[in-house]
Amino acid sequence: MQQVKAVIARSKGAPVELVTINVPDPGPGEAVVKIQSCGVCHTDLHYREGGINDEFPFLLGHEAAGIVESVGAGVTGVAPGDFVVLNWRAVCGECRACKRGDLHYCFNTHNAKQKMTLEDGTELSPALGIGAFAEKTLVAAGQCTKVDPSARPAAVGLLGCGVMAGIGAAINTGGVTRGKSVAVIGCGGVGVAAIAGAALAGASPIIAVDIDPLKLEAARKLGATHLVDSSKTDPVEEIKRISASVYPGADGADVVIEAVGRPETWKQAFYARDLAGVLVLVGVPTPDMKVPDLPLIDVFGRGGALKSSWYGDCLPSRDFPMLVDLYKQGRLDLDAFVTEEVGIEDVEAAFAAMHGGGTPVLRSVVVL
Repeated sequence: MQQVKAVIARSKGAPVELVTINVPDPGPGEAVVKIQSCGVCHTDLHYREGGINDEFPFLLGHEAAGIVESVGAGVTGVAPGDFVVLNWRAVCGECRACKRGDLHYCFNTHNAKQKMTLEDGTELSPALGIGAFAEKTLVAAGQCTKVDPSARPAAVGLLGCGVMAGIGAAINTGGVTRGKSVAVIGCGGVGVAAIAGAALAGASPIIAVDIDPLKLEAARKLGATHLVDSSKTDPVEEIKRISASVYPGADGADVVIEAVGRPETWKQAFYARDLAGVLVLVGVPTPDMKVPDLPLIDVFGRGGALKSSWYGDCLPSRDFPMLVDLYKQGRLDLDAFVTEEVGIEDVEAAFAAMHGGGTPVLRSVVVL
């Protein structure tokens, strides 16, 4: 066992704390990873606010890259010294989803069996089974995905959650390809990543929708061809207009990605689709949210598909190395998602910056 500094949420809504924690030596199937970077994601804030569950205290952080320090018995996929991006989909290979070939829907993903603890022995609940706002963390070895060691940790670590969620929502879930039109409603980090994914796939037009002109400008830099300020313009009608200007006769975009997670924007996405178009919900709603007043005849009559995207329907062992290679080739600008680099003591300030106004933050990244 070793002791390291880490960021915890001790109780609902309380400011996070930088404390000393105990990290066990890795057991069978486990690995200890020395963290180099970890993005500050909204999911960590949801944990702090009790929006995920009430299993406090939480060890926060999950969007990370680092170096494998040690591994337990039976681990063959990674070795000490490997540069890895951590993931929260370490597939089991045994559940119904895995056996039918849908590993990206694994029902029984692996986490470390041992618990990290506070100095007094209180067990910690690691965010998404990772807990990477820490100098070192204990994970299941399958949560470690080897990637090119020359890549910048602060950039490629973001594939561990938000950037992968957005790119995957476009490419994996939405099936975006050349010749398809795409609209993305909500241009935070995940929405802008969806735009980058659509651009990577060769889609056109790529329509970015938001109420913040600074976020729209970030979307333009990552590949949006058209910007829609929905505080001034009806986004549904504008998406239809732009789509028809490129593909005469179109009645909306082929794929509309909702990256906000609210009923009103989901309805906008629903009606902004072309006939037989695809709606992808990647914004995470709260459990109490419902979509009111949606006539069933409209669901039937418009055809197409209504999908949710969980972790961008990714398979980390397949997708992370590929996307890092594209980053190294200069075809995927992961550096653009890193708004600022901060210290491990700055997590609470990074949470405040998410909603503080001014220049939008795609990602604050803790660098250790």
